[in-house]
Amino acid sequence: MMIEDLRTIAMLDWLENDLLLIIKHWELASSDASFRRYFRIKTPEGQFIVMDAPPEKEKLESFIHVANLMTNAQLHVPAIFQQNIGDGFLLLEDLGSQCFLDHLDGHNTESLYQTALDSLFNLQTKTNLLNSNLPSYDDALLQRELGIFEEWFLEQHLDVEIPAPLWQSVRTLLISSALEQPITCVHRDYHSRNLMVLDNNELGVIDFQDAVLGAITYDLVSLLRDCYVDWSASQVEHWMSGYYQRLLQAKLINCELKQFKRWFDFMGMQRHLKAIGIFSRLNLRDNKPNYLNDIPRTLNYVITQADAYPELAEFSAFLRESVLPVL
Repeated sequence: MMIEDLRTIAMLDWLENDLLLIIKHWELASSDASFRRYFRIKTPEGQFIVMDAPPEKEKLESFIHVANLMTNAQLHVPAIFQQNIGDGFLLLEDLGSQCFLDHLDGHNTESLYQTALDSLFNLQTKTNLLNSNLPSYDDALLQRELGIFEEWFLEQHLDVEIPAPLWQSVRTLLISSALEQPITCVHRDYHSRNLMVLDNNELGVIDFQDAVLGAITYDLVSLLRDCYVDWSASQVEHWMSGYYQRLLQAKLINCELKQFKRWFDFMGMQRHLKAIGIFSRLNLRDNKPNYLNDIPRTLNYVITQADAYPELAEFSAFLRESVLPVL
């Protein structure tokens, strides 16, 4: 019997024998880029989601803590009805299966993105940072994330070596830019697959357990330069500059738009380099090859931004001459 089957048996035992639920139907709802799985169950009392998070690999405490923070910031995250910390199960509100990405139809783009930006604004203005007890998105974490790109994408996926002085200069530039920004609560994966469209076009937010305190542009660029859907440069500029004005009026930032855009661009590059490394790792280590399909779009973001800044010209040349031909 596979380990996953044992987990499923343990989950059903908890639901039926401990919670005394009558399970009329259950099915795998989704799995994500971690070791978590989600099951949709139907009972006489209604429909729920069960999170399966193996305790030796995933920590439910951080999910519960961040869920409370985000609820207090007026984001709609799944309500937690029952907890089984020891075995790694949560009984959650079902936010449905209609994610932001699947709901975009060409007519609702502006309204959906405005809703997503409103929700992000709540997160950034209504989270008590002093009492959040969230880890810091510090130099060490930023360095580790960029290391994923070098190790899993360049070295293991492509068998390409980047010159050490070049890579050091890129890391220094991106990390310095991230660390000089105002600090806010960062969801850390705020994009179209983690935003759920609910009734009346209300927005649900999922996959938030890795939240940190970090750069104010991080979630904004995650949303607007999404690894799974792309928009024209003018559209991104429109959304970005509008959000900049909101942050300015709320006194969360005190800089010119040019500086904010530089932060936005470099933060996006850091995130996209990390994502490319993670997509490669998911293929090589976790046997999830579908994520490789998202590398070309994500790499294109990186090259576009590298082309836009003279200090990244050498990095742009490396990507074009040493990476693209191999990829």
